[in-house]
Amino acid sequence: MAKLGYPFTLGVASGEPLPDGVILWTRLAPEPLHPTRPGGMPSRAMTVRWEVAEDEAFTRVVQSGAASAQPDWAHSVHVRVAGLAAGADYFYRFTLDDHVSPTGRTRTAPAGASTAPVRFGFVSCQRYEHGYFTALRHLAGERPDVILHLGDYIYEYGKPKNPGPGRYVRPLESEAECTTLGAYRNRYARYKMDADLQAAHAAAPWIALPDDHEVRDNWAGSLPGDGSSPAAFLKRRAAAFKAYYEHMPLRVRPSGPSLQNYRWRPYGRVAEFVVADARQYREGRDMLGAEQERWLVARLTGATARWKVLAQAVFFAQRTFPLEPPSTDAWDGFPDSRARILAHAPDGLVVVSGDVHNYWAGDLRADWDDPASKALGVEFVGTAVTSMPPATDGSAILAANPHLAFFDSHRGYVSCTASMDSFQADYRGVAFVDRPGAPVTTIASFQVKENKLQRIDL
Repeated sequence: MAKLGYPFTLGVASGEPLPDGVILWTRLAPEPLHPTRPGGMPSRAMTVRWEVAEDEAFTRVVQSGAASAQPDWAHSVHVRVAGLAAGADYFYRFTLDDHVSPTGRTRTAPAGASTAPVRFGFVSCQRYEHGYFTALRHLAGERPDVILHLGDYIYEYGKPKNPGPGRYVRPLESEAECTTLGAYRNRYARYKMDADLQAAHAAAPWIALPDDHEVRDNWAGSLPGDGSSPAAFLKRRAAAFKAYYEHMPLRVRPSGPSLQNYRWRPYGRVAEFVVADARQYREGRDMLGAEQERWLVARLTGATARWKVLAQAVFFAQRTFPLEPPSTDAWDGFPDSRARILAHAPDGLVVVSGDVHNYWAGDLRADWDDPASKALGVEFVGTAVTSMPPATDGSAILAANPHLAFFDSHRGYVSCTASMDSFQADYRGVAFVDRPGAPVTTIASFQVKENKLQRIDL
């Protein structure tokens, strides 16, 4: 049998940090875009070695072992590492035969009693053909404790017949829309070959949440969003979720068309990340489904950390559009669901969101129309890594929504620092995405004071 080429072309990743461990990920793919064999791999299991060390030179290896890369899961590897020290940096790598993977840096969550500050970034909406992932390279350079990805890791679209300016900067692996397992796998491979995306995965553990484009634009619940067959869509969703798992450092495998996305990740006494799925359980006027809503309310009301960070994909606060109806693909389309969540809002509630390809920031209120209404928390909305923004009259929307305090159309990410005394969010924007090498600047910074936004003068 011919010797395999270099198998770690898609890089390495870690995720789902706990105080004593993480998930380590890689996928064997010597030919990432092979047309018939996923990754160009033979149809047999392969044994991959892994190591975790306290130093980047691997002179102090603390754990090692072997994992099986199975062809049915595209030779992806998900290693559950436990028994590590809390709140500590580690380095990891994989080997197969004489091939050695890139080295990744990961970090465990802090212990329950920890009051050490928590540094995290959040991103969303990284459409490959719309530009370069330079923002992810800058985020990697910050070496945060953890990175949250809030959806649209890939876009399922094919090449448009008449792409507008800036909408087809980099070619995809196929001009067809993804609908099959093989197509989704190759779309992830195309993205994960990107050096900037690999750098962001190798710099810190991720907590990732899919939104709609990992499957299909604007899908909700069991409905595809275009009026086509729900039964056929669920088969497509099963393929999409399987490919998502194969390419992300997740703890839980999908089961058919279902994937357990909502979960809780504590970070000592400083922060609790409560991850909610605002896509998979929608039904009628219900955003979360009864079971997830009960879980979310219990998590928020029972939280003991200083900051309760609700991480989810879509715009949470009310956003009135002059002369336009509210968005039905955001929480404005589910006002009763939102009101029930806010009725249980704990002190220190911070909602982080993505989806809309622009920066926003605002206060959460019991009564959106009353400026004197009780402040219940804040929302930080991140922009896209690359995805083109919609035409938005930000000034008019801010004027119509006094609880919203900020709008900006740069591409980039949000870098946050939480401590027992403060919560700060820095909106970091790149100058351009149509070519590599854009510098990054801080567009705006905010702190949270008494459950309200306070802008910091730069």
